[in-house]
Amino acid sequence: MKNDRSARRGRQEPTTPPTYDHAAVAAILERWQDVPGNLLPILHDVQEALGFVPPDSVNQLARALNRSRAEVHGVITFYHDFRQQPGGRHTLKVCQAESCQAMGSRRLTADLEGELNCKLGETTGDGAVTLDAVYCLGMCACSPAVMLDDEVIGRATPGEVLARLADAEKEAES
Repeated sequence: MKNDRSARRGRQEPTTPPTYDHAAVAAILERWQDVPGNLLPILHDVQEALGFVPPDSVNQLARALNRSRAEVHGVITFYHDFRQQPGGRHTLKVCQAESCQAMGSRRLTADLEGELNCKLGETTGDGAVTLDAVYCLGMCACSPAVMLDDEVIGRATPGEVLARLADAEKEAES
């Protein structure tokens, strides 16, 4: 049952983890089977193929790689780029490192959270945007910085970021 407060804010409620394509994961595992240090590339490929690394896939990955479930889960949760739930159509990462904070990233984050009706680490209710924190985009001279999908935006303002997000949505629709 949805929480009325979250529904009003447009946030997605945590749900039961979605089912996943066992065959797709098996094909990825087969492709990387004999490569030393294969866990990270496998996780990246699973996320690329499915849009996230399903929690239910941890057992399959651990068995195939002869690793513990805890080790696989630990790697997934250590690296912030791995998702355990499907993300939005677009990912917006706001730098929270010191240089960006000194140049207004906290205010930028608060403004974006208000406009998108979601907090860092959440996806908008319509599934359009996942808002994430990142801790350095290498744009310290152009702080505050954000990354919209694969595009880095320096000296970001809420208006510019929202305009680029609207353009990205229009482009995705066409």
